[in-house]
Amino acid sequence: MTTFTLSQTIRRIDVTLPQPYERAVQRFEELVPDADLASYGRLDYWPAILQHAKVNAPHGFMNYWKSDMAALMAPASRTPWKCSTYLTGNHTIAERMFRHDPAVMLHAPLRIVIYAGTDDVTHLTVVQPSTLFAGYGDPDITEIGRELDTLLARLLTTLGAQSPPELQP
Repeated sequence: MTTFTLSQTIRRIDVTLPQPYERAVQRFEELVPDADLASYGRLDYWPAILQHAKVNAPHGFMNYWKSDMAALMAPASRTPWKCSTYLTGNHTIAERMFRHDPAVMLHAPLRIVIYAGTDDVTHLTVVQPSTLFAGYGDPDITEIGRELDTLLARLLTTLGAQSPPELQP
């Protein structure tokens, strides 16, 4: 039996969005639509899947799962949070890492959280992709992590947020 452990530093990015929570969630979901998994299941030719992903993910990302965490936590918590969490990514990009190391699926798709408290300031929080994927020790995977940083920076700008310098190429 082989055991492998790795310690690495990751960077959590938290940006303020200019919209109220409900509008920010709506806008995020417009820009990052749900993955059309039924359509992908009917395609068996990789170039067709790549083309479909370009249409399904116009900003590079699609959502694979969403949960209203405030509703889930409500019975146990009296906090005023509004909070949605997403598994967001692009399996055509993830495949380019998966071919080198299937363990990348631990971090792909990315987890994104949009939340607001009583002050009604809306935040989007995500772990910087390049810091996650650099831990695999493969320069090809690391480079794709930096590509995801760039896509994330563009998405944040499109959402009206200021993209942090750490995401810039």
